[in-house]
Amino acid sequence: MDGIHDLGGMAGFGAVEIERDEPAFHEPWEARAFALNTLGIRVLGTYNVHEYRHAVERMDPAHYLAASYYERWFTGVATLFVEKGVVTRGELEARAGGPVPLSRPAAHVAGTPAPAAAPPRFAAGDSVRVREAHPAGHTRAPRYVRGRRGRIVRVSRRFEYPDLAGHALAAAEEPTYHVEFAARELWGDSAEASGCVVVDLWQSYLEAAP
Repeated sequence: MDGIHDLGGMAGFGAVEIERDEPAFHEPWEARAFALNTLGIRVLGTYNVHEYRHAVERMDPAHYLAASYYERWFTGVATLFVEKGVVTRGELEARAGGPVPLSRPAAHVAGTPAPAAAPPRFAAGDSVRVREAHPAGHTRAPRYVRGRRGRIVRVSRRFEYPDLAGHALAAAEEPTYHVEFAARELWGDSAEASGCVVVDLWQSYLEAAP
């Protein structure tokens, strides 16, 4: 989905702030948010990692931009715990002592059969183009590379297709690739001539480029 979370390549947010000796968690509640997500995915098996990512993507844009990194974790986990029936919204807000903003409902995505496990269609050195698609639901194809040409630099592991798994639909594993894009292919002639970006992409996102 083309939501506010898809910030890759956008300008105007200033330089990335680097915190030296950054701790894993700045506050104890951040560790709890992390642990709750592990509980939902690994222990209870209530949802998968793609559903979690999509729950964060569904946050109200103003809430998303104002929230810290682990506030987004908490919102995603709380949303899924309510949607999956682990807790009711009333129980959640009673424990929190007030309203808890949750993510928006997921867009409906038609249940399609999981694609058959396919062999890699591309090899290192092949030229590819990212399909120009704007799905209503979850996707791991960043907007700034869609329609752009790149070069396969490595055939990587198989992973389940996130555009289906993010909606709890059956999804076969398919090859993924490390794809290198020239900076000028993405951002025009004002970009550094020797710059490049490598993005991990699923096979279904790619087509052969001449």
